[in-house]
Amino acid sequence: MKWADTTDPESFRAAVTPKTRAIFVESIANPGGIITDIAAISAVAKEAGVPLIVDNTLATPYLTRPAEHGADIIVHSLTKFLGGHGNSIGGAIVDCGTFDWMASGHYPSLSAPCPSYHGITLAETFGNFAFAIACRVLGLRDLGPAISPFNAFLILTGIETLPLRMQRHCDNAFQVATWLLAHDKVAWVNYAGLVENPYNRLAKRYCPDGAGGVFTFGLKGGYDAGIALVSNVKLFSHLANIGDTRSLIIHPASTTHRQLSDEHRERAGAGADVVRLSIGLEKCRHHRDLDQAAGRRLRLCYRERLVARAPQMEERGGEDGDGAGLMGETELDGHGQEQRPDAEGRLQ
Repeated sequence: MKWADTTDPESFRAAVTPKTRAIFVESIANPGGIITDIAAISAVAKEAGVPLIVDNTLATPYLTRPAEHGADIIVHSLTKFLGGHGNSIGGAIVDCGTFDWMASGHYPSLSAPCPSYHGITLAETFGNFAFAIACRVLGLRDLGPAISPFNAFLILTGIETLPLRMQRHCDNAFQVATWLLAHDKVAWVNYAGLVENPYNRLAKRYCPDGAGGVFTFGLKGGYDAGIALVSNVKLFSHLANIGDTRSLIIHPASTTHRQLSDEHRERAGAGADVVRLSIGLEKCRHHRDLDQAAGRRLRLCYRERLVARAPQMEERGGEDGDGAGLMGETELDGHGQEQRPDAEGRLQ
């Protein structure tokens, strides 16, 4: 296996050798947030005569359809946004039917007679969906990755609401990323939906309805600040999963990537200061939770939001115009819900 630079399609061409059998990319990279130029890398794959495999987990078919940009095989983790509720483990393989498995002779399990099936040649018998058939009659038979009926039911039920959920994930993520960009304890924010992001141009091309619900940001306090933030959140759940209805947070350097060297963590987009967020479907109060966990109440609002919601500010008693009325004197309970003081000052 050889690694290439997703931001440079030419690096894939340079990495191709006579032994190359496929090119694998993510549509939206986790956790780095890179938007892949699928069409450009597809051109390299076609030139090399190998299939392009795209992991479309973070984008889902709602945001981008890799087959329309030259992908030959698409894979999804159904556990994430497609299922959407963090209640089932599963995966999906989509054979786009666009690759000629017979052309090169490099894929004998598809292009040569199969002894265990009376000598049939899968690519001849099943044509352009031979890979999907092979996954079933070979992979399923030998490895047994059969999803349970109940998990299949939960995932299919989740997929029915995919368009509604993904748009809310994207809208919330954009608001949180925009807010973090102005926070004095945040060094940088990597979300392709922001116009300042280097991948914003590709996001507009491949994901015009939103740049996804997962992104990373860096804390000026580094490693220790990341651990402290994750330890003090109330709305966010500290989990390694992504794509849940609930908002999730993790500090990769101290958890999922802890065993790697500092150099390898940096290369994986999981440096000491990195915090990854998977933004859920809650009403967008995520900034309050992140701010209280960072140790300071930052009364920061968008000026246009203050103007649009001035009547609500008056109802909440805001007079100083700095956002205090809009934010309100509230706290978050253990489930991330607002608690407001009653007449005697007790939180309800």
